[in-house]
Amino acid sequence: MKLTLDDGSGAERTVVSGIAKWYKPEDLINRGVVLVSNLKPAVLFGVESRGMILAADSGEDDVKVIFADDLPPGSKIR
Repeated sequence: MKLTLDDGSGAERTVVSGIAKWYKPEDLINRGVVLVSNLKPAVLFGVESRGMILAADSGEDDVKVIFADDLPPGSKIR
């Protein structure tokens, strides 16, 4: 799934994530997610991905995205 995110920098960030099996695009609109942004860009499926959405295996064949709806874009994780 190709996502366009607001990372708080004022510019959009494109991220490719393997969460399409568990989430529909409309489930993620206006949701806050935890983004790992200090990675080198990587080309995945022909798209430059500039980060990784944090998600967890939560059982057999189940993945849960780590949501952060109550944090403003660009908040730092400590």
